[in-house]
Amino acid sequence: MAEELNDKDQIQDSTTVEEVNVDLDEVFGQPGAESVMLPASEIESEPEEKKSNIFSKPEETDITFIDKTETTTETPEKEMTPQEKIESTPDSVVDEALAELDNAITEEETGEAKTGRRKTDKNGLQELAFKMIEEGTLFGFDDDKPLEEYSTKDFRELFEANFQEREAKIRQDTPKEFFNSLPQELQVAAKYVADGGTDMKGLFRTLSHVEEIVQLDPENENHQAEIARQYLTATNFGSPEEIQEEIETWADIEKLDKKARQFKPKLDKMQEQIISQQLAEQEHKKAQQEQAAAQYMDNVYSTLSTGKLGDLKLDRKIQNHLYGGLVQPNYPSISGKPTNLLGHLLEKYQFVEPRHDLIAEALWLLSDPNGYKEKIKGLGSQAAVADTVRKLKTAQSKKNTSSSRVSNEDSTRTRSTRKPTVQRKNNMFKRF
Repeated sequence: MAEELNDKDQIQDSTTVEEVNVDLDEVFGQPGAESVMLPASEIESEPEEKKSNIFSKPEETDITFIDKTETTTETPEKEMTPQEKIESTPDSVVDEALAELDNAITEEETGEAKTGRRKTDKNGLQELAFKMIEEGTLFGFDDDKPLEEYSTKDFRELFEANFQEREAKIRQDTPKEFFNSLPQELQVAAKYVADGGTDMKGLFRTLSHVEEIVQLDPENENHQAEIARQYLTATNFGSPEEIQEEIETWADIEKLDKKARQFKPKLDKMQEQIISQQLAEQEHKKAQQEQAAAQYMDNVYSTLSTGKLGDLKLDRKIQNHLYGGLVQPNYPSISGKPTNLLGHLLEKYQFVEPRHDLIAEALWLLSDPNGYKEKIKGLGSQAAVADTVRKLKTAQSKKNTSSSRVSNEDSTRTRSTRKPTVQRKNNMFKRF
C-alpha cells in the first residue's frame, strides 16, 4: 500500500530539445555611426532641469516679442479721386446721412433731442464738412460764406446739393456707358433719336444699305461687279445702261477686279459720309429747336417780368406760376412726349375731364383777344350800372323813409308843444 502511494507521488521530468535560429544582430544590435564615442566638448548635452527652491532666483520672462513690429507686405491701394470717392459711396450711407441731418434740423428748431438720442452739436457737422472737403468727397457752395457761419439748414442744403450732383453724374454717365457698348449701327440710331429724329424707317433703310455695301468683298468675283456699279452710281457716271456697259467692258479686258479694289475704299468712305450727313442734318435741326426753345423762354420771361398782363397787375406768386406753366414740360402728354401746364390743361379739359365751356372760352380768347376783352368789359359795365341803380334806389328809399319820419316827428312835436286853452264865450254882438 505504501509503495503504491510513493509511485503516485513521484514526478516524472522530461526534456525536449529543439533547434532555434537566433539573430544576434537583432538581439544585440549592429554597431553604427551613432555608437562611436565622441569627446565631451563635441556632444551637445541636454540642459539639465534645475530644481528650484525657496532661495532660487526666478527666471526672467521673455517679453521681447512685444517690441517686435509685425511687418506686412500688403500691396498699397490705389488712391481714389474725389469723384470716385463720391460715386463709391453707398446709397444707404447717403440716406442715413440725410436722415441724421433732418434730425439735427428738428433738434435745432425744437431744442429737444429725440428719445434715446443725444442732441446733435452743430460743431460736429462743421468738422464733418471740413474733413469731407479736405478729402475731396464734398464740395462747398460757390458763395463766400464761411462754414463757421453755416446753420444746420445750410449744412443740410450743402449735403443735399452734393448728393444730388452725385446722382445726376451717375444718371449722366450711365447712358454714355450704355451707348458706347452698343454696335455701331445702334449708336447711330440712338444719336439720331437723341437729336429728335423721327424718321426711323428712313434711317434703318439707309443703315441697311450701308451695311450691304460694307459687306462687299473686292476679292470675291461675285461682288466685284456690284462694287463697281455702286461706285459709278454714287458718282453719277451715267444711266444704268451705260454703267452696265462699262462694267462688261472691264470684265472683258480683265480689269474688273482691279477696279473693284480701287473703288471699295472710296465707296466705304462715301457711305460713312452719307450717315454723317444724315446725323449732321438732324443735329442741325436739334440746334434750331434748342434755339427756338431758348427764344421762347426769353420771350415768356420778358412778358411776365413787367408785372402786368394788359391792365392786370401780377404778383410774384402768379408770375412764377405762369412762367413755370409755360416753360417747364413737367406733364405727360397723350402723344407720349412731355408737355407744359398749358398743353396738359388743354388735353385734360378736352379728353380726360371734359369742360368744353372752358375750352370754347379759351379758344375765343386766343382767336379774338380784343373782342373777348370788350365783351368782358361790357359785362362789367352792365354789372356796374345795375349796381349803381340798385344803390340809387336804396338811397331813395332810405331818403323817403327818413322824410316821412321827420314829418311825423314835426307834427307830433307841434301837437305836443301847444299850450292848453279854454273856450271863449260867444258875444252876441260880435260881427261876422
